[in-house]
Amino acid sequence: MAAVTQSFQRTRRQKLQVFRAVIFVVAGLFFLVPLFAMFEFTTRGRLLTDPRSLDAWKSIATYPDLIAAIVASVELAAITSFAMLVLLVPTMVWVRLRLRRLNRIIEFICLLPLTIPAIVLVVGLVPMYQWMGINFSDSILTLAFAYVVLVLPYCYRALDAGLSAIDVKTLSEAARSLGASWFTVMVQVIVPNISSAILNACFLSVALVLGEYTIAQNLLYNNLQVEIALLGRANAGVSIAVSAASLLFAFVLLVLLSLFNRGRGRLRLDDLKQVMRTERG
Repeated sequence: MAAVTQSFQRTRRQKLQVFRAVIFVVAGLFFLVPLFAMFEFTTRGRLLTDPRSLDAWKSIATYPDLIAAIVASVELAAITSFAMLVLLVPTMVWVRLRLRRLNRIIEFICLLPLTIPAIVLVVGLVPMYQWMGINFSDSILTLAFAYVVLVLPYCYRALDAGLSAIDVKTLSEAARSLGASWFTVMVQVIVPNISSAILNACFLSVALVLGEYTIAQNLLYNNLQVEIALLGRANAGVSIAVSAASLLFAFVLLVLLSLFNRGRGRLRLDDLKQVMRTERG
């Protein structure tokens, strides 16, 4: 009987491994085939008889407006991610600790941008950006205000999943009983326990900002996607090359974030006591 059970379990594991391999191959083809097609297009010559070359990739650096748009988009991604974390993490932790009755209200406010089309958001943001352009600054980096609103629903869900997986109240009370300040509780106790959720939220924020087009276009700012669209009218090869490069950048970023998060466990009580000793000493 035991031999039959082991044989059944072995067969089940083999089928599961085959199923996982098939899903992995199908998903890989789904993502890699379009990337390969984009790369193949960028290497074509003007005529079918012309040899293939990497001229489209080499000429990316010769477009100063494109380089400026890339730099601006990366800066916007960094500013938006930082502002999102500063706004969401303390608010969500404090609501879970002290104001649980407001949890549904905060969730509704954070998820509200999902129900509002981007073009409607632009209509509401235009007066604010006109005032900011006259009295404050007309820099493209001011788009971070709009992008923080745009990424709220996705980042809220990622952070909410991370906070739901830990006992925030118990960890906070334990740290406070050991003499930790609220800043220490947040930075050295809560954040290490939700590091995976924070990294996921940052990746979602970066991916959304790098791919955003509607708000920047309607507010007359040239970010990466707007510049790619404009460049596509003059040189399709370079435009597709930049698009492929941005996709590869997002993929590499995801891999780096996963490697950075590998092996980072949750904070145990012994670790918490060690943190408190370090702070006191």
